[in-house]
Amino acid sequence: MRRTTGTLLLVLLIQCAMVVAMYWPRPQDINSMARPMWQSADPGSVDKVRITDENKQELVLQKSGANWLLPGLHTLPADPEMVSGLLAGLLSQSEEWPVAHSAAARQRFQVADYLFQRRIELFSGSRALGTVYLGTSPGFRKVHARHGDQDEIFATNFNVFDAPANGGDWIDARLLQIRTPMRVDADTYSIHREGGEWRSGSGATPDERELLSLLSALRSLQVKGVATEEQAQQLNGAEAELVLNIDSLSGKITLQLYRLPGVNFIRSSEYPVFFTLGSYAYDQLTSVDIARISGQHDTE
Repeated sequence: MRRTTGTLLLVLLIQCAMVVAMYWPRPQDINSMARPMWQSADPGSVDKVRITDENKQELVLQKSGANWLLPGLHTLPADPEMVSGLLAGLLSQSEEWPVAHSAAARQRFQVADYLFQRRIELFSGSRALGTVYLGTSPGFRKVHARHGDQDEIFATNFNVFDAPANGGDWIDARLLQIRTPMRVDADTYSIHREGGEWRSGSGATPDERELLSLLSALRSLQVKGVATEEQAQQLNGAEAELVLNIDSLSGKITLQLYRLPGVNFIRSSEYPVFFTLGSYAYDQLTSVDIARISGQHDTE
C-alpha cells in the first residue's frame, strides 16, 4: 500500500513538473508581452493630432513652426503644455503587460474601433503614425488603451479628460497677455511710459498701487474659453463696458470687455472671437480708480 501511494505521488509530481515546464513563460515570451504600447514613436516627429470623442465630435491640432494651432477654431494658438502632455502621455509609456486582448474586452473597456471614449490619430506630414483608442478607467489617472494595429489592451498612465475634443479646452489661456505695455488709453483715462516713468495724460504720476494693479492685470491676463454661438450673437449687438487701446513693444492692440448675466467676455483686435474671462481679471480691468490712475489722488 505504501509503495503504491509513493508511486502515485511520484507520478503526480512528474505531471506537475511537466505542466510547469510547458506553461512557464520563456524569456522571449515575457519580452514579447511586456512592452510599451507604441514600439517606436518620437513626440518631436508628430505635427498633427486628430481627436474624436465618444459623441464623434472631432478636433484637430496642427503644428506650425514651433507653435500648435487650432485650425477648426480660427487657427487660434493651442496650449503648448497641454499638447506636450498629451504626446508625452501617449508616446512615453514604459513597458507594461497587457490586461486583455479579446474582441469582447475591447468592447467592455470601450477601446474598439466602433466604441471608444477617445480616438487619437497622430501624423507626421502626410504619413499616419498610428491610432490610439482610450476607454474606461481602471483607477486614478489610469485608462484602458489600445493601439489601432494591436489586439492587446493596456491599463496605462493617462487621463481621458486630458484629451478633450472641444477646441475651446485647448486654447492657450495666455494668448491675450500684454507683457510690455507702453501706453493705455481708455474713455476716462490715459497713461503712458515716458523716460522710464509712467505719466498720465496731464503729466501727473499715477498712484503706484493702482498702476501696478492695471499692469499686472494686462500681463497676467488669462482667458477661460470662447463664447457660444448664441452668446456671440448677443455680444455682436452689445456695447462694450470698457475699451482699452494699448501700445506695446509688440504693436497696437484694442481690448473690449463685455458682460452678460453671469459671464464676462473680452475681445482682442488680434482675434475674431469673444473669449470668456474670469471675474477677478474682469474687475481688475474695469474697476480702475480713474482719479488715482490719472494722478489726481490726494497725497499725504
